[in-house]
Amino acid sequence: MTSPQNTPASIRAHAEDLVDLVAASPSSLHAAEAVATRLAAAGFTRLVETEAWGLEPGGRYLVVRDGAVLAWVIPADVTATTGVHVLGAHSDSPGFRLKPEPTTGRYGWLQAGVEIYGGPLLNSWLDRELRLAGRLVTSDGVTHLVATPPLLRLPQLAIHLDRTANDGLALDKQTQTQPVWGLGDAASADLIAEVAAATDVRVEDVRGYDLVLADSARGTVFGKDEALLAVGRLDDLASVHAGLTALERLVGVGGRERDGDVHLAHIPLLAVFDHEEVGSATRSGAAGPFLADVLGRIGAALGASPEEQQRALADSWCVSSDVGHSVHPNYPGKHDPVVQPVLGSGPILKINANQRYATDGVGEAAWRGWCERAGVVTQAFVSNNAVPCGSTIGPITATRLGIRTVDVGIPILSMHSARELAGTSDLDALSRVAEAFWRS
Repeated sequence: MTSPQNTPASIRAHAEDLVDLVAASPSSLHAAEAVATRLAAAGFTRLVETEAWGLEPGGRYLVVRDGAVLAWVIPADVTATTGVHVLGAHSDSPGFRLKPEPTTGRYGWLQAGVEIYGGPLLNSWLDRELRLAGRLVTSDGVTHLVATPPLLRLPQLAIHLDRTANDGLALDKQTQTQPVWGLGDAASADLIAEVAAATDVRVEDVRGYDLVLADSARGTVFGKDEALLAVGRLDDLASVHAGLTALERLVGVGGRERDGDVHLAHIPLLAVFDHEEVGSATRSGAAGPFLADVLGRIGAALGASPEEQQRALADSWCVSSDVGHSVHPNYPGKHDPVVQPVLGSGPILKINANQRYATDGVGEAAWRGWCERAGVVTQAFVSNNAVPCGSTIGPITATRLGIRTVDVGIPILSMHSARELAGTSDLDALSRVAEAFWRS
């Protein structure tokens, strides 16, 4: 049944809002800032880790650590043992990162030295106009976020020069993944100067950088009944966006006002981590101390004793949200023969016997309850036994903090491609379940 919150127009608007977020988030650093900017506009106070925090009941807060951001609301009637409802996602995506001494080239071409980040579908990056994005750190210690216009391209070899290309193209990860960005002599060019010019920084002041490649093409809603969305970095900005929009609605932003002073039985917390695609073992990753640090400071502000903090964790949940595989109509044998989620049929519950996902029976029951409350149909995901699955921040968070955790997401095609494919209705549905999770 269609409600005012999931009409074709609202579903389209939600998808277009995600496209805007992706466009504003060519790197994980930009994603964290984009989330922080929107939540600041929704009344969230931005905190600084090196300063004292004056947390109060009824307050809304956020803190950014590099490419990660945590945001939470403290209920008006909070106690020292109030649990936390964490929606976890990640801001990074597979792709390419700029190497040291990146200005290279030969045969009259300027090229960029890049290193592969995570596990991208390499062929999908061919013949796309790419930009560089991330941060420059200058000699005064200031960090400057920067994103260039379209600047680079990874050109494919013409089929006339490789007649076997359609029989199975395989790229050498070193020699065949270095994009071009101009013509001339590398000895007289400077790629970092091109990047610095995009943010009015003097290249001689640059002392360090973290720069990645990003597809410059904007996302597109298309297909019959506008059921499909193609855009880069759905993994995992789709989940980041779902949590962001749910949190905005929770505090009265985005067209659906709160019903008076809504009672929150738990502390709703959006946790967007960095570096999931490379294992999460960083200061801003899920395996790092960021979430534990923030929860500790919240507990201290509430006057919680160590025992009371443990009681609060025992009354907490983490919903780890990341994308999963839809059944592919051209490769059905790669999927479980029975459990076959498909785009447009609802968010997925991710299950794995070897705990690559943290879902258990208790988590399954809780997830189905939140979906029912949101009026959303859900579907299960499990891998074909011969095709092992990846993992998520879910097991990491459960291991670090002991919080009960369930792994969920949306089904997509072309995972880890430069441009992935989702169902527009699934995106909207995931956001509504996130809101129901926080209101429960």
